[in-house]
Amino acid sequence: MFKNILFDLDGTLTDSAEGITKSMQAALLAIGIVEPDLNELKKFIGPPLRGSMVKFYNSTPDEVQKALEVYRERYTRVGWAENKAYPGMVELCRDLQAAGFRTGMCTAKPEFFAVPIAEKFGFKPYLETITGATLDGSMDDKAQVVELSLKKWNILTEEDKAVTVLVGDKSMDVLAAHANGIKCVGVGYGFGSYEELSEAGADYYVETVEDLRKFLLEV
Repeated sequence: MFKNILFDLDGTLTDSAEGITKSMQAALLAIGIVEPDLNELKKFIGPPLRGSMVKFYNSTPDEVQKALEVYRERYTRVGWAENKAYPGMVELCRDLQAAGFRTGMCTAKPEFFAVPIAEKFGFKPYLETITGATLDGSMDDKAQVVELSLKKWNILTEEDKAVTVLVGDKSMDVLAAHANGIKCVGVGYGFGSYEELSEAGADYYVETVEDLRKFLLEV
């Protein structure tokens, strides 16, 4: 069915909750916001942090900048490694590549962080491209990142887009895929939910990594 497969990172390839929430906790504390419950900070996983700061805390530009500096300092130091690959995902990328699929990473996380994460957790050998956002915020919308990913692969025609899919766990993945004329497989093992993905219009839904394997390799 598909020949070109783009994977989201957080909540799709890796469970990055610990590093992101702990770094966000430190960032919020730096601007006077105390949040002891890390589960409350999972809402920051996925979307660009700038927009989320404004959305959830009505933060000023100065507060956003300070929080980002603290977040990135901690995340660069330890947070990026407070992470783990979902069991079976490295093997799935390996087997897709061996079967002749094109595979890549497409994430709203800055590429500066995405590349070492792919290296540390064993994904990099099985990803033809790794495309992420920019640190300066000039490209942090997921639709922009998907667009760049497609350009890297010279996927420009409707025929090529018809055999290309984005695998992700959040509504932003669905919307970004559709904005670029490709379909999206929503996964239920990440940080989103069936309800969120369904409401966003996910073309397909799989509950587990094993279900995803069957869908991509056996359909």
